[in-house]
Amino acid sequence: MINRFILALSAFLASCARPVPPPPGPVTFTVGNPYQIGGEWRYPRDYNDYNATGLATVIDPATAPPYTADNERFSPSALAAASPVLQLPCIVTVTNLVTGQSMDVRVNDRGPDIPGRILAVTPRVARMLQFPPGGVVEVEVKLNQPLSMQLVNMLGQGPKLTAAPVASITAQALGAPGSSPEGAAQQIGPAAQTGSGIQNVTLPGTITQGTPAPGPLYVQIPGFGSVSDAFRVMARVPAMQASVVPQEGGDRPYWAVNIGPYHSVADADAALRQVLADGISDPEIVVR
Repeated sequence: MINRFILALSAFLASCARPVPPPPGPVTFTVGNPYQIGGEWRYPRDYNDYNATGLATVIDPATAPPYTADNERFSPSALAAASPVLQLPCIVTVTNLVTGQSMDVRVNDRGPDIPGRILAVTPRVARMLQFPPGGVVEVEVKLNQPLSMQLVNMLGQGPKLTAAPVASITAQALGAPGSSPEGAAQQIGPAAQTGSGIQNVTLPGTITQGTPAPGPLYVQIPGFGSVSDAFRVMARVPAMQASVVPQEGGDRPYWAVNIGPYHSVADADAALRQVLADGISDPEIVVR
């Protein structure tokens, strides 16, 4: 056991000692093109309103690239996360639906590369929000539009621009063990230019305790403009327990096909894989 601990510690110290390459460019406002992961399509866009439930996981520092999709330096101790669809960077409130605990984090990367997951958080966020040992938990992710616009303005960019002056972005982060308090702020990404007038946006790392609201999991196929289209797709999965339900949000009525309920992540994942194997696009795992 001691030898195993020493080997693990040596590997960790060796990874810390590896030189970090220079940033690929200045921190930029980033949206990106649609892409496919495991048969599931993701469609990034610039959201004015985003409120979703689903499953979140934890970013593995051993496999994370040194820089995020918007060119911030990756830090496992930052209050940060990766989203498959949200604009980068932006601020979201993440709620662990099992414990009711929530906090604000900055979304600055694409991911996770796992079908059926709506968010991946840094190990520090997972620890603070009490993710379970397996690292997968039911969450709600809600866009904080005012703080997100502050980030865009700080970069000197309007929505959907892809170039930026050198900027400074700050996030709450921990340094090496014992080197800083829980609420210390750490600068990440390129340094600010003198006289740029860009104001730092810091996250307090405050945990808000709410009412736990876990629920069963459903595989949802959203976005039908007519109820008849939704029923036609539902007919393609006759062996699965499914229903057509109104879809919340949007400027006109939409419908979705809900398959479930499922009371374990493994069962929901199996149903998602079956839907994808049946050639049905864009399924999601949601909490209801």
